Amino acid sequence: MTGNDGLLVLGVDPGLADTGYGAVRRQNGRLFLVTCGTVKTPSNISEPKRLGLLAEQLRALMAELRPQAAAFEELFFSKNVRTAMAVGQARGVALLSAVEAGAAVHEYTPNQVKLSVTGYGGATKGQMLKMVQSLLATRELPRSDDAIDALAVAICHHHSGRLRMVISRAPTQTLVRR
Repeated sequence: MTGNDGLLVLGVDPGLADTGYGAVRRQNGRLFLVTCGTVKTPSNISEPKRLGLLAEQLRALMAELRPQAAAFEELFFSKNVRTAMAVGQARGVALLSAVEAGAAVHEYTPNQVKLSVTGYGGATKGQMLKMVQSLLATRELPRSDDAIDALAVAICHHHSGRLRMVISRAPTQTLVRR
């Protein structure tokens, strides 16, 4: 058993139209897929109502899963300001849902996620998909890029937790004698 055994991490890839989610649990040193999917909001209603629906669905998901941690990719800059604002608002709703549920919130850059999952910071979507399938030992993943991205950030958090544990156990001082 490892120090993080039983830890359930919910990865979230926020968006106004589609918010991906993926729950990953560590058990006996291995990662297991708990659930994943996409929360969709209809484009024919106002943005405030879409954000309200997203909040409602994410709160229900948090209440059902009760994750100890929620992992998010940090925002990247977009050329389209309107899109960036909508994603930022959806991200705020998702972050608030995680905090309200009592989950510890952690954020990672896209390069950190790719490096953690594939060993290469410039990995393609296809490479990410194959590694997520391999690390979770499953063939059945959704076709949604958003859900795959959410699973990847959850895996990244599990990997970084193991690294933090190893570092915390390392000697704090090295003496070199000549």
